[in-house]
Amino acid sequence: MTSNRFEILKNFLDDDPKAPFNHYALALEYVTQQQFPEAIAKFEDVIVLDPNYVPAYHQLGLLYAQLNRQEEALTTLEKGIQIAALVGDTHAQTEMQEAIDELGL
Repeated sequence: MTSNRFEILKNFLDDDPKAPFNHYALALEYVTQQQFPEAIAKFEDVIVLDPNYVPAYHQLGLLYAQLNRQEEALTTLEKGIQIAALVGDTHAQTEMQEAIDELGL
């Protein structure tokens, strides 16, 4: 089933490569499959396509932390907090600040 989901997500991306959500969904699937370099690349694609796509910063920051890339995790989460403030997403701001605090970054 995971392979099927992966293929469906890749087809969505092929159909609309400029849609940030398609990259984001594929990035999450890469995380699920523990294909971390691919996940990082897709999260970065999301941010390039839409620099205000707050969930990408959150998930990328958490992934960096999981991979013990603490400096990158902190930088990414802090940037995500700034973007969340800019777009008025206080819930995401709080979640990312809590992640920083819990991870001891």
